[in-house]
Amino acid sequence: MTTFTVKMIDHVVLYVQDMERARQFYEQVLGCTLVRHNTKLNLMHLSAGASMIDLLPAPDNEDGRRGSNVDHVALQIDPFEEDTLIAHLRLNGVEPTAPRNRFGAGGIGPSLTFQDPDGNTIELKGPAVPS
Repeated sequence: MTTFTVKMIDHVVLYVQDMERARQFYEQVLGCTLVRHNTKLNLMHLSAGASMIDLLPAPDNEDGRRGSNVDHVALQIDPFEEDTLIAHLRLNGVEPTAPRNRFGAGGIGPSLTFQDPDGNTIELKGPAVPS
């Protein structure tokens, strides 16, 4: 039994070949809006209703991700009780990363990541922290 409830998909991170072409597509074709551009990572955060679509330059194929265009899926959860959440994941054989604050659809808030049984990265994202 889980100790939290999934509220929504917070964001999906897509690998793209051409950042500007992808940005124009999501803005012009789907009506998304650029909310933030993390220039250090060249990561673009676009609004998609209450969720977000994030765009990242596709990595080199040398890392074994050939054919993959999804970096991770983030699920917004409530509550984000760090110790309880980590204990729950470990009880189910999952070793999460250390929690840290990350940007998402609701703003900056706590999150952690882990791999599902097929190696997909899942991020559990808590509510935004007031700034």
